[in-house]
Parts: sequence; structure tokens; C-alpha cells
Amino acid sequence: MNPPDRNGISKRSAFSAYLQLIEAADGLTLSQVCALSSLEPSTIQNWIKRGFVPHPQQKKYRERHIARILLIASLRDSMQIDSIGALMTYINGNADDEQDDIISDVALYDIFDRVVTSAAGIHPTQQGIKEQTQKILAEYMPPSPERDRLTDALIVMAIACIAGQYKKEAKKLYSNLFKEENHG
Repeated sequence: MNPPDRNGISKRSAFSAYLQLIEAADGLTLSQVCALSSLEPSTIQNWIKRGFVPHPQQKKYRERHIARILLIASLRDSMQIDSIGALMTYINGNADDEQDDIISDVALYDIFDRVVTSAAGIHPTQQGIKEQTQKILAEYMPPSPERDRLTDALIVMAIACIAGQYKKEAKKLYSNLFKEENHG
């Protein structure tokens, strides 16, 4: 395992590819973030206005912005945006204030990706996701009330993300049923 750097990112983390882009460009513009995330500019601006994503710095989006945007985007298929915003606040408080964060948004993204990826290919259960989350979080922080709080939030996030993936798959299968009927 690669130890995390100052942002909580290991060299082989899910976020490392984004980090290279962000560092190469010294931050990304809104249009670059939209291209990267497949989101509309108005969606990202709305999330900023509502306090779900930190305000960009000199019109540039950096690691924490991108991580937060990607986290929110991954949950939108199965959760209402206000619930996602409340969950992000539950974990890290005010989006514009890093002082109240339990964990950096980048490390949160990395851990979230690891939890969801570890559940791929199996029928995940709440208990299985909890055990995997606890195991992964143990690499990042010692036992504490904050880690328990983060574990609970990550379980919600992982189950919601997996539910969103199942929902997409069900829509695809449903669509294929009717394509076969019309062509058969």
C-alpha cells in the first residue's frame, strides 16, 4: 500500500489521475470541470451557491472542489441533492472552511471509491460495507467519534452509489426488453 500524501492521496488512488490534471493546469476552469464530470455549468454553479461545493479560487477549481463535485455527482442517481448536501455537511461542515473537516474531500473521495469498488461484483450488504469501510478507514485515522461518524456517512454514501448503479442497470435491462419485443 502507498501511504497517503498531505491531501490523503496515495499515488495509486482513484483521485491521482485528476490530481495530475489539476496540477498541470494549476487548477481547472469551469468548462474543464464540466468536461471532466459531464455536468452542466449551471449544475456546478448551483451546488456552489447552495454551499455544497466550495467557491472556486480565482475562477480555478482545485483538488477539494473536484473531489466534492465528483462525490456529489456519484450520489445524485439515488439521493436528492439536499440530502447529499446535508451528508457532505455532516462529514465536513461548511464547504468553504477546511478547518471543520473530519477528513479532506480528496481523501473522502479516495476512501469512498475504495469502499464502492470493494463491493463490486458481490451482493453487498450493509454489514459487509460497514466492515470494509472500517477496514479502509483504519488506514487513515485512529478510532475516534469522528471516525465513527465518517463510517456511518460512508455507509450511506456507498449504499446510495451502489443503488444508483443498480438503478441504471435496471433501466438498461428494461429498455432492452422493449427493444427485443419491437424487433422480435
